[in-house]
Amino acid sequence: MIRRDYSRPALMKFASLSLALALAETPAHSYIIENTVPPSGCPAPNHWPVAGPSSIRLRWSASIAPSTVITVAPYATAQQLTEIGEVVQQSLGAWTGVSGVLINSSATQSAVAPIAQIADTNACTNDVESNVDGLNTICFNQSSSAFTNDGVLAFTRVITANAPGATIGSAPPALFAGQILDSDTLFNNTGDVTFATPSALGTSQGVGAYDLESLLTHELGHFFGLDHSAVRRAILYPFAPTPGTFIGQRPTPSAPDAMLSDDDRTGLRVLYPDPADSVHIGTIAGRILPANPFALAAIPAASAQQPVTGIFGTQVVAEDAGTGNIVAATMGGWSCTNGQVQFDGSYAISRLPVPANYKVYAEPLNGLATGGDFYETANGICGGSTTNNCTEPEVNTNFTTRVRPSP
Repeated sequence: MIRRDYSRPALMKFASLSLALALAETPAHSYIIENTVPPSGCPAPNHWPVAGPSSIRLRWSASIAPSTVITVAPYATAQQLTEIGEVVQQSLGAWTGVSGVLINSSATQSAVAPIAQIADTNACTNDVESNVDGLNTICFNQSSSAFTNDGVLAFTRVITANAPGATIGSAPPALFAGQILDSDTLFNNTGDVTFATPSALGTSQGVGAYDLESLLTHELGHFFGLDHSAVRRAILYPFAPTPGTFIGQRPTPSAPDAMLSDDDRTGLRVLYPDPADSVHIGTIAGRILPANPFALAAIPAASAQQPVTGIFGTQVVAEDAGTGNIVAATMGGWSCTNGQVQFDGSYAISRLPVPANYKVYAEPLNGLATGGDFYETANGICGGSTTNNCTEPEVNTNFTTRVRPSP
């Protein structure tokens, strides 16, 4: 869900809505990835199956609400649709342009099919239970009750399976728990906000409009299974850029993924690793513990089976010691073995480029981005219930951090 930018009293947040069907265990995790909680076992990371060429399909509806998408071309013309279609292509190309992933568009047999354009005015599923079609659609002119909430710009609804063989509607049966079965992205069509293509953003027509390319690229990160990032530069940061501005750099033919940060790229590599990649193979793992171990005694146990033995809900950052660039970040605080979640402060950041030297530090989620902006810290690990004797502790923000040399 996208809400207004952080320069205004009403915060505009990005988020996605994940639904798991009621029908492989993972160790400590890497990056901030949305998970599906199965009836038993460890949370499973959400992602698409990469079963073969064109196994991931994306389409967009050419039904455009008046004065919603601002383009240089006149409204309701073929030229306008071409202009919007280019934005859709570039936004997807940012993700398929990342090296070291199986969905890279330069692969001989890409897992991502060419984008399709349709004319259906009701192409994004409203009735989740009965109308899931197994297709992945971007809609600019479909109403939703979510838009009655103050400040919602857009949202991505992701439907996953929590067991192999689970399905819904006309979606094919899942191959694994956490498989994404259907995903739709809806942009606010109420007339309260406007979105501009890159060519229209700096014109008089685009004054007060949000950058369509930034927002759509963010939403497609959810489409691929990624959650938010607390890295300010990341395209998956929970807050939208202010109207008239955009995130990062515009894509170019030689750098189609220019809008992404290294943090975004690392997240995609974790979900869709290319086994032939010999560069992004590094992993840093550990636990976040308080300097004073007695500090944990003040934290209520998540359950009788799950005492809190480490700090939960930290952002753990891997910084390139040579350049100062943030290469990746993850959510620290838990691990899972033998089907049992442990709130032990564990973290793992994988798919790091090697050789390299890294600084690693943890920071509390007490700035613009808080625990409620992230799937894992908003009951995403336990599925929002006490199933499997799993109850999440509160996010721990009562600490300070400093970077010091290793011994």
